[in-house]
Formats: sequence, C-alpha cells, structure tokens
Amino acid sequence: MKNLLQINSSIFSSGGQSSRLAEHFVSAWREANPGATVTVRDLATEPVPHLDAARFGAFIAKPEERTAEQQRTTNYSDALIAELKAADVIVLGLPLYNFGLPSTLKAYFDHIGRAGHTFKYTEKGPVGLLSGKKAYVFAARGGLYQGTPRDTQTAYVRDFLSFIGISDVEFVYAEGLAISEESKNASLARARREIDCMNAQTALAA
Repeated sequence: MKNLLQINSSIFSSGGQSSRLAEHFVSAWREANPGATVTVRDLATEPVPHLDAARFGAFIAKPEERTAEQQRTTNYSDALIAELKAADVIVLGLPLYNFGLPSTLKAYFDHIGRAGHTFKYTEKGPVGLLSGKKAYVFAARGGLYQGTPRDTQTAYVRDFLSFIGISDVEFVYAEGLAISEESKNASLARARREIDCMNAQTALAA
C-alpha cells in the first residue's frame, strides 16, 4: 500500500494557490491509488517551532543525558521524521514569500534534517537516508521568477531534498499570479494541465 505525505506551507492553509495545486494532484492520485494512505501536514494550522539554541541543543544531546524538555523536543522531531520516512510520495505546496521559503517550511526542514536520522556523515561526505521516494513540488509565485537568479527556491528545495536522499523531484510552477487576473487564470490553468499530464503518466505507471 502506498503512502503520500502532503505538506502545505501557504500562510492561507488549504486556501493558498500552492495548496490548491497540490490538492489537485493529490485528488487524482487518490483515485489512481485506491487504498493508499494520504497524510496532510498543514504548516499554517500546525506550525513547526522555529529552531533555536535550546531545540538544537536537544537534537545533539546524548539520549541518556537529555532533560525531559529536550526529550519532548526530540520526540516531536522524531515524529515528523517518521511521518516522512513512511511516505512513498511527498507533495509540497510551495508559495514564494519575499524571495524565499515560508519560514514555517524552513522550520520544518530544520526539524527533519538531522544527522543519523535523515542523513549521515561518511568519509566521502554526507549521504541521504531517505532514498526511493518521489517528490512533487507545486510552486506558486506572484511574479515571474523561474529560470532567473531571483528564483531562490528551486535549487534550495532540490538540494535539501537530495541531501536527505530524495533526488527524484518534479516541479510545477504557477507564476505571475499577482500581475493581472488574466495572467493568474492563464498560469493556474497551465499548471493544472501539467498536473493532469503528470497524473495520467503516474496512473499508467501504477
């Protein structure tokens, strides 16, 4: 049985355009994979705490030396990692805020990027531990950034996922959403058509 993890990072929760595009994909994926499990993690309704010195200290403390508070912190991180490990497919709704990631998504990454859990250091460098997964990223932007130096998201998200072992990553972009209503509608329609093609290919491969 397949497992899908949908991560919505829009501040508008399921109402954000990136979340809607992600849901457009997931709805068809459910139909193509009856009996599969879909878990939705909404970073707007359940934000991950931002990393601070205390939380980082909990991650690096020896298990036998952790305080009760540190153990609660690591248990929370462990649960996020277990959820990610259980997923065969990861779907990420990704808006662009002030040329970067939503801060809640960065906090999520900070809690799942842990040595010995999602990657390990070796003599030849770091090795990701979450191989064999497929990720789909649905990026919504007010302006036009794809392929320009101002697209700070694509390389970062691809590099982070690759670092923890998820190298099979596919992006769909909906851009120019704030330029005009015509631009918004046309871009969203293109993105949905691209998603429909992806879903058709996924169904054939199932």
